[in-house]
Amino acid sequence: MPTPHHPTQNHLLAALPRAEFDRLAPHLELAPMALGAALYESGGRLQHVYFPTTSIVSLLYVLENGASAEIAIVGNEGILGIALFMGGETTPSRAVVQSAGYAYRLKAQVLKAEFNRAGPVMHLLLRYTQALITQMTQTAVCNRHHTVEQQLCRWLLLSLDRLPADSLTMTQELIANMLGVRREGVTEAAGKLQRAGLISYSRGRIEVLDRPGLEQAVCECYAVVKREYDRLLTDIPRIDTVVRDARSVA
Repeated sequence: MPTPHHPTQNHLLAALPRAEFDRLAPHLELAPMALGAALYESGGRLQHVYFPTTSIVSLLYVLENGASAEIAIVGNEGILGIALFMGGETTPSRAVVQSAGYAYRLKAQVLKAEFNRAGPVMHLLLRYTQALITQMTQTAVCNRHHTVEQQLCRWLLLSLDRLPADSLTMTQELIANMLGVRREGVTEAAGKLQRAGLISYSRGRIEVLDRPGLEQAVCECYAVVKREYDRLLTDIPRIDTVVRDARSVA
């Protein structure tokens, strides 16, 4: 049987004390996240924030000529819409669903009111934001100095960390847009990983066959980002424990 949806499948929501969670829970809406759907456009005013549970969303910077590059990904570890509580009402990036699934949506004014209490929600969101900034910074360095193959390894591992399975559905064209490289570069990089027995790629579906091997092939950027998330968010409950506890309460 599929796991029932519950807000605590998102690690940030799961980490909230009971009082804060109970205040937010009535306002959380389960939202389907279709592959390729745009949640935010650059310069758009934020009406909602999103807490992904089974989906992954890419944050992209789009240039005037239409070219784009991914600056970060957000999954069940985080929240989309940090500009809202960092002092702005708009975001300079575009948010596009990278892996279809679900998220919980919360109206902007509800989150702002909770953040402005200057309690546990504020402290948790600021810690998460610091981790996200590390991911953005490391992505910029990786895109400048490392090969497309290494970038693809990093992207795959970060994505898998946010999914319950070892596979994801993604076209080479979409990967190329995420990484800001030509499609031919992705084709060549994916081919090398497949010939090495690390992944299997067919008809838009990527399955990781050898994760330890992928971790050996990746650049140091993946480990830097993972260490920072672990350092800042180590007290966030794991998803299996949270869901099990939620079922027992229900």
